[in-house]
Amino acid sequence: MIKLFKKELRGIASFFRRNYREIVVIGLATLFLTVAGYHPIGPPWVSSLIYFAVLPIITITVILRRNPLDFGLRLGNFKVWGFYVIATLIVALPILYVASRSSLLANYYTLRQFDVVKYSLETTAYLLAWEFLFRGFLLFGLKEKLKESSILVQMVPFVLVHFGKPEIETISTILTGIYFGYVAYRGNSYWPAFIIHLFINIIFLIFVNIF
Repeated sequence: MIKLFKKELRGIASFFRRNYREIVVIGLATLFLTVAGYHPIGPPWVSSLIYFAVLPIITITVILRRNPLDFGLRLGNFKVWGFYVIATLIVALPILYVASRSSLLANYYTLRQFDVVKYSLETTAYLLAWEFLFRGFLLFGLKEKLKESSILVQMVPFVLVHFGKPEIETISTILTGIYFGYVAYRGNSYWPAFIIHLFINIIFLIFVNIF
């Protein structure tokens, strides 16, 4: 019995040593999302910057002892991801307009006072951090060991945090989560995912509230 106990303890210790980086990345990303939901700090964009950018960067620097730039913050392969960004923006524009005519989505996103400049600035700050957590910290934190499977792993929490929004939007994030992850993975940078996501959010709100 004692031998079995010692064997299992060694097995657990070995598991943590072999998967230390992945445990830190997935575990703390989940923790940051959870705490952000229960204990927001100020407006959403401020809370996002703290929980999804500042804390992950501290984790990378202090716990993982890595350079945060290696987690998607570099420009990466611009020739590759630039193509994806341009193509996506062209294709997304008419889709966003059609989607904005949906009463289900329009009712959810209609704002009484829509200040496009204020909304754009706050959304930029919010998504800089939001995208970094998924397509930076998670994707590049898991990329070394999981390779392309890291794209699928980061998609799951991305979909889950959309619960509470219109069903069609939440379902669509399965595809967009994979796509954003793929573009970031191929381009070796989180910036294309940020640009695409920012475009979608701002243009869609403009379509709903102005046009």
